[in-house]
Amino acid sequence: MTAAPAQPFGALQGLRIIDLTQMLAGPYGTMMLADHGAEVIKIEPLTGDMTRAAGPYREDDAEKVLGGYFQSIDRNKQSVCLDLKTEAGRAALKTLVAGADAITENFRAGVMERLGIGYEVLREINPRLVYGALRGFGDHRTGASPYLDWPAFDVVAQAMGGVMAITGPDANTPTKVGPGVGDIVPGMMLAFGVLAAIHHARRTGEGQFVDVSMVDAVLAVCERTVWQHSIQALTPGPEGNHHPFLCPFGMFPAADGFITVAAQQDGFFRILCDAVGAGALLDDHRFATASKRSQNRRALIESLSAFTGRLTKQELIDRLGGRIPFGPVMNIAEIERDPHFAAREMIVEVEQPGGAPIRLAGVPIKMTRTPGGVHARAPLIGEHTRAQLERAGLTAAEIQSLIDSRAAAAGTS
Repeated sequence: MTAAPAQPFGALQGLRIIDLTQMLAGPYGTMMLADHGAEVIKIEPLTGDMTRAAGPYREDDAEKVLGGYFQSIDRNKQSVCLDLKTEAGRAALKTLVAGADAITENFRAGVMERLGIGYEVLREINPRLVYGALRGFGDHRTGASPYLDWPAFDVVAQAMGGVMAITGPDANTPTKVGPGVGDIVPGMMLAFGVLAAIHHARRTGEGQFVDVSMVDAVLAVCERTVWQHSIQALTPGPEGNHHPFLCPFGMFPAADGFITVAAQQDGFFRILCDAVGAGALLDDHRFATASKRSQNRRALIESLSAFTGRLTKQELIDRLGGRIPFGPVMNIAEIERDPHFAAREMIVEVEQPGGAPIRLAGVPIKMTRTPGGVHARAPLIGEHTRAQLERAGLTAAEIQSLIDSRAAAAGTS
């Protein structure tokens, strides 16, 4: 597998994105664009994105060339190394921007302006340019937050966006969600916003500033809490592994793990009880209707758990699979063995320089005519510096001058 797709692919082929984002949030969004065929040119400092050094690496990877973190979210991209603190590096960036559909960045507010390459400068070079910014608390151009200058990472967005307040084993223990949803959800929204703005620019020739706040994005995911507070005057808290008003709707024990069911409807509830030998619950007046099951959900969860806990996950799969909304709680080892994920190509292999291929998460958005895919490993640092600057119009001598002056760096092409 080569560092860049040999042939264009995907619904977004023809889009050119200059990507200054780093860490997880921004790169996840531009990964989505790259997975569907956009040409994403990752601009890195001469030392590389911070995640390059984060690993993790295989034990036999003595060179530590590409770690799992970087490989996962920077596949399908190209790498150009520029020192944006130098005038020559900034000039090279402007040359790349002139032919791009969009530029993305997730620096703290004001960084690009202090470098002299903020939105107002770049739009003069390319009026149809879409400028996508992802920050903890947004940008003053769309709404000046009092926290504008605060730095943020995933855990901050989860805390202030409301998701931690409704996640946890009990009402007194707010809990961080496992995956970095405070990064990944804003990254997804950045990808959507950039695409929407490019659509507008291609119709009108008019670019614009796209602003995504990490905290706003997490709040949007917690939309239920907003209307609950407004309509019901509630301040929802953690509900453990069950729904706050639907029941049974959540996680239940098995003899060798856990399963999930969503059997709040009368028909599904009847099937569930019969299948796990809990027919007596059907005759209990406390659970006779969906409304009563909600009112008495603590008692129902406890009673039903006693029945599901006697059966293994496989026995519950055999009894409930396909009959009601149901699924076993699966870890990654089980996921890798499951035929669903194989059929859906959700575990894919990519080249790992110097060793056997590694596995990454696949592309979840499937298309019949223009399928996306993981067609290239993440780039080596500066792997495409020469090729992309030459494409932008610089001569070989000009590129070499940039490299010699340390305004740029080039790896192996």
